[in-house]
Amino acid sequence: MRSVVPLLIIAAVAGCTASSTRMTVTAQADAQSRLNKLLAGKVPGKPQSCLASYRANDMIVIDDYTLAFRDGTNRVWINKPAGGCNLLSAGPYALVTRNVGGMGLCRGDIGQVTDTLNHTTVGSCVMGDFIPYMRR
Repeated sequence: MRSVVPLLIIAAVAGCTASSTRMTVTAQADAQSRLNKLLAGKVPGKPQSCLASYRANDMIVIDDYTLAFRDGTNRVWINKPAGGCNLLSAGPYALVTRNVGGMGLCRGDIGQVTDTLNHTTVGSCVMGDFIPYMRR
């Protein structure tokens, strides 16, 4: 009986790990699908170091490592924060940024991932370059 208990524990842990891995793969596939749909028919332009504040109002979280900004035109700006924005794509979280000097959002700016329910900071990330994607 004693040898059966460790085996049951190992089986339970392995089952949880396999289920967790499937969810991660599914989430990655969903994120890639959303990104592909958003960028369909668009080609990348020259990376920019800043995104004007009026262009940064419509943010779409693709996943913790990819943010998209629609600017009201057919252009979509993609940002890949260094190291990602942990937890941003899960649950009731928002990215809070500060506009310093009126430049908008720039490479190197730090955004705070904030829990919108209890108003606490749960992480942070550093913005990368902003890559515009436009119709050909």
